[in-house]
Amino acid sequence: MTAAQKIAWDDTVLPFQLDATDMRGRVARLDGVLDGILKQHAYPAQVEALVAEMALLTALIGQTMKLRWKLSLQVQSKGAVRRIATDYYAPEKEGDPARIRAYASFDADRLTDAPIFDQVGEGYFAILIDQGTGTQPYQGITPLAGGSLSACAEAYFAQSEQLPTKFLLSFGRSTVPGEAEHWRAGGIMLQHMPKASPLMAQEDGEGEIVTAKDLVSGDEEENWTRVNTLLATVEDLELIGPSIAPTDLLYRLFHEEAPRVYDAQSVKFGCTCSEERVRQSLSIYSAKDIEKMTTPEGRVTADCQFCGAHYDMDPATLGFEAEQD
Repeated sequence: MTAAQKIAWDDTVLPFQLDATDMRGRVARLDGVLDGILKQHAYPAQVEALVAEMALLTALIGQTMKLRWKLSLQVQSKGAVRRIATDYYAPEKEGDPARIRAYASFDADRLTDAPIFDQVGEGYFAILIDQGTGTQPYQGITPLAGGSLSACAEAYFAQSEQLPTKFLLSFGRSTVPGEAEHWRAGGIMLQHMPKASPLMAQEDGEGEIVTAKDLVSGDEEENWTRVNTLLATVEDLELIGPSIAPTDLLYRLFHEEAPRVYDAQSVKFGCTCSEERVRQSLSIYSAKDIEKMTTPEGRVTADCQFCGAHYDMDPATLGFEAEQD
């Protein structure tokens, strides 16, 4: 594979289907997207890893969003990392890249050397889908459990969508000789195709959350187990790349399952913040309210948590009273 071909697979999500086993999935590679997300902040390594995992999940799940839809993933916890939020903006039109942004809030003095997932505590993992103006956003939540954010996402699909789902992710700092160190991430999402009449997900008598294994039986269970066994043979460098193309990886893993690939979706870092949006958000406040937000220097300021953009505005131009002048 040439250098140009290697680069071509960076920051893409490749959808595929396994025709012989009635399963589908996606392969994602993130490079510049993660750089765009993480360079906006000086996160500690533990927080960077959680944000990288969350961004990778967002890319894999978001690829199914229709044009102009928005997917958001959120973690709210009582742990050292209190919040992680990501947004996936589907393309405005066919052929455009999707956009991803992410940020985290944390207490630096509470971070430890414990495993990464231990930095989040009791809380929940949420998926929100916004189909646009005139629609009601959808939200589904699941507890923070299972030892990883990907396990939380698997639990969400099993419990809320009744879809057996498996994520295999890898992420870390690339240390290629002659290049600046930077984050790379790669992963595979594997999902059983939905049934015509899906089973209703329920908790059993002991309160255990439904898992993928609870949703398959007979031949489906055998196929699910076999394909997951094949998936477990993947090495980290095969996921992260860039030496092995996703198409080659799929053939190595699932050539007997009749893999079929579709057009890859490109993704990039992108934030939707703007001074106009900040002004719109402040338009519900009166002059007295705006005065309480004014700095000693006589300005109203706002910072975007996603991209770090700083906005500095004249309070006389803000609020609904200013709009009436």
